[in-house]
Amino acid sequence: MTQSAGLDLNLLLALDVLLEEQSVQGAARRLHLSEPAMSRTLGRIRKALGDPVLVRAGRRMVPTPHALAVRAEVSAVVERARALFAPGRDADLRTVTRTFTILGHDAIAATQGAALFARAAREAPGIRLRFLSESHVDAPFLRQGTADLEIGVIDTTAPEVHVEMVYEERMLGVVRAGHPLLTGELTPERFAGEAGHLIVSRRGRHHGPIDDALAERGLKREVVGSVGTYPASLFVLRETDLIGLVTSYGRSMAATLGLVTFEIPFRLPPVKVGIAWHPRHDADPAHAWLRGCARELMIPEPAARR
Repeated sequence: MTQSAGLDLNLLLALDVLLEEQSVQGAARRLHLSEPAMSRTLGRIRKALGDPVLVRAGRRMVPTPHALAVRAEVSAVVERARALFAPGRDADLRTVTRTFTILGHDAIAATQGAALFARAAREAPGIRLRFLSESHVDAPFLRQGTADLEIGVIDTTAPEVHVEMVYEERMLGVVRAGHPLLTGELTPERFAGEAGHLIVSRRGRHHGPIDDALAERGLKREVVGSVGTYPASLFVLRETDLIGLVTSYGRSMAATLGLVTFEIPFRLPPVKVGIAWHPRHDADPAHAWLRGCARELMIPEPAARR
């Protein structure tokens, strides 16, 4: 640490961008440098940290374990510096150049992605958005800096992460057009036993809250399998007689594929949907803008809730 007093703090900014882009070319473009200059900067970072930071893996570059370990801390320092020197929360977002990573279910990108990209183009054209799908394993993505904002059903237990519930979602049944279940009175018994069911689970589970609700009525459904995302499930449902579920904000996605949604004939617990972020983003005007956009775009129109 004897060299820390003479360390160029601009290297922290370069390191933050390099870890975000995982590309010398991409980082050079972001920082308005030539690739040779960016390569020299990476060399200085490697010497300062005593670590390769980024190593080649095929045609890509990937961060080393040490780089991953310090990524969140580097990002936090850079964002605190931005907040310190920013002219205030009323700074012109049109001059901001950033990439934000949003963690959430694929249905989030499918249903809100277009509106969010359009809004960014109007209000903050220098901001790029990167949607990251939920993993089948839990990891501290917000703490590590892998993601900047999480959207959806938030189940993190990290005490420092800010969680804000935005609205309560409800589930709808969904089947192909002409499905026998759509004819006649729909009872819990018919819902449970008339056809097989397809579950959406990022962890591959074959049991969910709907099974508990059916069990309270002495009923059990036949779950034939699971897929990891709602969009994938809709393509399966379109070609089979299986019964699936979709959130109310995903109704338009189902309709696009010619599927029919319907009310489930018994009460289910509401699904609480919200946003989560690490407190290092609290004072960042650009992140505050992103959080505001997420809040507004996540809430379905009244017609979509019915």
